[in-house]
Amino acid sequence: MDRGSVNKAILVGNLGADPEIRYTSSGQGVANFRIATNRVYTDRNGQRQEQTEWHNIVAWAKLAEICERYLKKGSSVYIEGRIQTRSWEDQSGQKRWTTEIVAQQMTMLGSAAGVRGDIERDESAAGEEEYTGPPGGGTGTVEEEEEDLPF
Repeated sequence: MDRGSVNKAILVGNLGADPEIRYTSSGQGVANFRIATNRVYTDRNGQRQEQTEWHNIVAWAKLAEICERYLKKGSSVYIEGRIQTRSWEDQSGQKRWTTEIVAQQMTMLGSAAGVRGDIERDESAAGEEEYTGPPGGGTGTVEEEEEDLPF
């Protein structure tokens, strides 16, 4: 009996810088950005400690373009995706590794979400996404179908 496995990451954090987007030779958008998550705890001596963890996020296709267009440094965001580790050789021939979250869903949180609203497809805009404010505010959520695309 084949037992399935699960590879899912859920993060809520803040962007450390604006997303950067580049395009593959086939024209597919790839956005890269980092988000910080914070953990607050009390150590053995009763002192309050805060630990920040940085996560590399990769978004593809339309989700990449939306992230690049609407997310900015400091934005609060919910990211759902899968964990991926990949390797490459740097210019000096050293093998390097990185672990990243391949985003499958992104939801803007905080004040930016209420102002920007939900993302909806605007057929008259030739494939461009447009933000329309939902009644009573809310969050802006985007989901991307997973694609197996090379880096």
